[in-house]
Amino acid sequence: MSWETPSAIVLPVYVLIVLVGIYLVFKLAKDKTKKVSSLRLFIQVAAVFAVFMGLILGPFNVPTFQPLGPSPRDRLVGTNFFGNQFPDGLSVPILACYYPNGRTVTCPIWQIQAYIFPFWNYPRGYEVFYSTSGLEKLAIVFGLVAVASVVLGRFFCGWLCPFGLYMDVLTRIRKALRLRHFRFSDKTNTALGQSRYVIIAVFLILSVIFGSYAIFGAQLIPGTRPGGPEGTEAGIVGNLNEPFCLVCPMRPLCVLIECGLGSMKFSYVSQIVYGPLWITGGYLTSINLAILIAVTILALAYRRFWCRICPLGALTALFSTFTPFKQIALTRLVKNEQKCTKCGVCKRVCPTQATQVYEKKGGDVTESRCILCARCVEICPYDEALSLKVAGKTVMKSRNWLEQQKN
Repeated sequence: MSWETPSAIVLPVYVLIVLVGIYLVFKLAKDKTKKVSSLRLFIQVAAVFAVFMGLILGPFNVPTFQPLGPSPRDRLVGTNFFGNQFPDGLSVPILACYYPNGRTVTCPIWQIQAYIFPFWNYPRGYEVFYSTSGLEKLAIVFGLVAVASVVLGRFFCGWLCPFGLYMDVLTRIRKALRLRHFRFSDKTNTALGQSRYVIIAVFLILSVIFGSYAIFGAQLIPGTRPGGPEGTEAGIVGNLNEPFCLVCPMRPLCVLIECGLGSMKFSYVSQIVYGPLWITGGYLTSINLAILIAVTILALAYRRFWCRICPLGALTALFSTFTPFKQIALTRLVKNEQKCTKCGVCKRVCPTQATQVYEKKGGDVTESRCILCARCVEICPYDEALSLKVAGKTVMKSRNWLEQQKN
């Protein structure tokens, strides 16, 4: 069965469920200080299905690589929209791991690395064919990310990212266990935020080094010349393609969930490992498993820990909260100086400890650490002191819920 038939049914049903769910959240949520949080959780869950829609639409029982199992599906939305020029899924600034998903959307960090090495000018990728050069593919990725970031900024992080949902689920587990959370000092939190740019720079430099033969015609490291039938068998880095992915905690989380759902064969995934301690395993590595465990533990102690060091969040922030993009960004958190009493509640509830919302006198208080989750807007007890604006239009504003509760 082709995917066109089920998609004609699944997509309308999916949209209807989302719309009904949003309506019910607004109607049934009685606590005014948690209505937005409930809505955000619902949208996060709905977004997971949208991100992995290829797993729902099929094609079914036609795996692209038989030993791996039914996933990844060959549901390449990029191909459907752009033809064979961009076949790896749409570049959306969220952690949507390429390996197990339906490739409806794909993590831009994976794409940036892959298009530098090993697919700079190589015509064939993983079960797909390219008709564009490395520079052209990178231009498409950065262009899509820049546009998305200018339009919605880190709203992608706060409302749509699957790993952001995982972070929030851990927070809810901590609350259910009645464990207190910890806070970093402002100095440490600032350093964590700055580390995001170091992380992305390091892995991009590594990708350029690995891909130096294709880019510059010279191997910066011996044994890094691509070859083999797939163009990826490059000596000592044959299994180090996309180096960030070897340490990213999203990949093992995706793989383990897909294995649990039966979409991937764990017997295959767990066997395809190379080197000591699985260091360069094809799907799971000792490194990314250890980092997933460490991030999970830290996220139970510190709210949204990963989001403070996420290089993709940094890339999104770069295109939305720094000049010149900040001047044209459409989604902003805005503060009314006259109505703010400096009570500090916005600073206390911020999951990433963004401080401009409290420290800045007024106006646009969006900053690179802000994930636009709108928790500060929801909890602020003063009418219109804080508001979330899109293209200059207010879509959410703070209300005097203290007075409403009295009534």
